[in-house]
Amino acid sequence: MTDRHTRLPGLHLVLEADGAGAHPAARATPTPQAVREAAVSAEHAGFALVTFADAPLPPGTGAEPVGRIEASTRAAYVSGLTDRIGLAPTLHVTTTEPFHLATQLASLDHASHGRAAWLVGAAAGADELATVGRSPLPAGTLHREITDVVDTARALWDSWEDDAVVKDVATGRFLDPDRVHHIDFEGGSFTVKGPLITPRPPQGQIVVLAPDTLEIDERADVVLVARPTPAQIASRSAAARESGAPLVFAEVEVVLDTAVPAADRLAALNGTAAWPETGRLRHTGSPEALTELLTELARSVDGVRLHPAVLADDLPVLADRVLPALAAAGLHHPPRPGDTLRTTLGLPRPASRFATATTNA
Repeated sequence: MTDRHTRLPGLHLVLEADGAGAHPAARATPTPQAVREAAVSAEHAGFALVTFADAPLPPGTGAEPVGRIEASTRAAYVSGLTDRIGLAPTLHVTTTEPFHLATQLASLDHASHGRAAWLVGAAAGADELATVGRSPLPAGTLHREITDVVDTARALWDSWEDDAVVKDVATGRFLDPDRVHHIDFEGGSFTVKGPLITPRPPQGQIVVLAPDTLEIDERADVVLVARPTPAQIASRSAAARESGAPLVFAEVEVVLDTAVPAADRLAALNGTAAWPETGRLRHTGSPEALTELLTELARSVDGVRLHPAVLADDLPVLADRVLPALAAAGLHHPPRPGDTLRTTLGLPRPASRFATATTNA
């Protein structure tokens, strides 16, 4: 399809890089070296964005569950090792204080020179909420909290106008206080006065990615659609666009042919730990067949987030055979060094909601 902002044909490609891969048998502690290698490899391959999964509880259900470095820490770590790929940690609205969440993401945007994104999480299990002393939330209350935290974060990113920092040596003024604003947000379960403790992010607003199951399409920059068939993905994507989502990405799990056929690889992995159905489209087979599938999806979505079963095995195949094939067909354009993530995705940089009021005051 054609990107509606840049008018360039193509798919934005995203890599989920948590642990050793999406398959439960591939779970491993994401060491700093592994995190660095995954992000740098994804950037060199031409991915527009890398996401980092996270949860209040460690992954795995065995006697020794696998630990992981917190997602925003992983993203911050690789921000200085990369120069063009977007970085999207998962931060959960239910277990992260809203002001701190907004500050973490703004700081990541400064550290990466405008490449930060936020994958909205909403962990709501009893054990997950117990990690911060909370009880399970009714569905309506949970949805209100999700929308409240997203709205709060967006207001906080606007609380400093773009030209609030003046750095006037002659007068000793660092900032113009008239261009720093209290947001006075009152939600269903919390209030925030603001302003943020960091200047406005380079992108103005961090790119917000929301799973379609959260049903906040109108608040997201990118809606992630998880459905098991291309037809179902197309249907949900159309609904997201009608709700106002600027971009829609499909979720696709992949097990690719390597020296071992994909079906045999998957059988061996499942022999160690079963891979339950996640609701995502799952491709098991050749890189050529995956390229055909992605070409089909390009008719209904703006991008695809790929979940390799085993990063060490599947990422090299994606880099060597799938992304180049898409590029040769004109369906893939890697990000350029120095571009912000919004520029890469064709999203405009929004003005602060307070700017007009200050200008007209």
